[in-house]
Amino acid sequence: MKHISILGSTGSIGKQTLDVVREHPDLFRVVGLAASNNWEELLEQIREHKPLIVSVATKELADRIKLNCPSDVTVLYGQEGACEVAIHPECNFVLSAIVGSAGLFPTLQAIEAGKTIGLANKETLVTAGHIVMDKAKEHNVTIIPVDSEHSAIFQCLQGEDVTSVKRVILTASGGSFRDLSRDDLKQVTVEQALNHPNWKMGEKITIDSATMMNKGLEVIEAHWLFGLTFEQIDCALHRESIIHSLVEYHDSALIAQLGTPDMRVPIQYALTFPKRVTLQTPPLDFSKLLSLQFEPVDFERYPALKLAYECGRAGGTMPTVLNAANEIMVERFLNGEIPFLDIESRIEAVLAKHVKSAQPSLEEILTVDQWARNEASGV
Repeated sequence: MKHISILGSTGSIGKQTLDVVREHPDLFRVVGLAASNNWEELLEQIREHKPLIVSVATKELADRIKLNCPSDVTVLYGQEGACEVAIHPECNFVLSAIVGSAGLFPTLQAIEAGKTIGLANKETLVTAGHIVMDKAKEHNVTIIPVDSEHSAIFQCLQGEDVTSVKRVILTASGGSFRDLSRDDLKQVTVEQALNHPNWKMGEKITIDSATMMNKGLEVIEAHWLFGLTFEQIDCALHRESIIHSLVEYHDSALIAQLGTPDMRVPIQYALTFPKRVTLQTPPLDFSKLLSLQFEPVDFERYPALKLAYECGRAGGTMPTVLNAANEIMVERFLNGEIPFLDIESRIEAVLAKHVKSAQPSLEEILTVDQWARNEASGV
């Protein structure tokens, strides 16, 4: 039986992970749950899954949890609490799904404790990829990607040598505004942006999908996960979200992973790897006409993706600034402070002010991250 801790248990990925656990109670035991502010939903999760340890954002929320949950559950809070959930001795698998760079520290702690990582938090590798991957190698820790695109690549690489890869192709739905021009985007609303055509996701990732920053972050994540150059990582628009990504080998053979757009599939694959077990999800129906469309990505239409490639190639602290500025701009858009198109232009303005550090330490990364957030809040 796999004993798991879920970082970000009340978010979209966390809840779908618990769906998988619920379907296979004989395979998984929930040891720890870490959430942010949704303490009421966390309480429901505690009552159903009976973890040993939980964490929330603040002491006030932790006190509320303590009043309403069994006394044998350890209740903590803040970053230290999330780290304790990640390194609990009864846990052997950590599903890292905290939104944003807040997932970095707990994931690093879990790696140092020797836990297998199911990584659904791409910002961890975008912010500090060289540190995370070096730590994983040092502690002989396996990182299994949970993002649908990286899970697809991971699956397509099974039994293959990564040195025989010519390139990988990350597919992108195009997001909520894929049929709109740049001019059309001037007046779009938050509600429209959150209406993704294919996937059910959290707010931040849905906005990132609309700007295509999500794909840009995935490009940087793929660089670190699979040891590929940025010239080996391409993107293609694929409206149906059925092919989740492809790997092209030097002999020009392409291997793709297909399936319905259901995040429980890559979540369960990470949890059960290298085995596969039954999952109650609708399969592709080949008795019906199945159309698969592909289009090249227009960098003029999606400048956020171009920015991500540029920052990834620049390396050092540039991806850290990109990610931090993007998190703030998405939050400001969701709060109605800035229009949609300003997300990209204001991120670019923050990047223009930054002087890159080529080989940053963790302390430098944290300093730069905070600097970028302060700049993004005022630009």
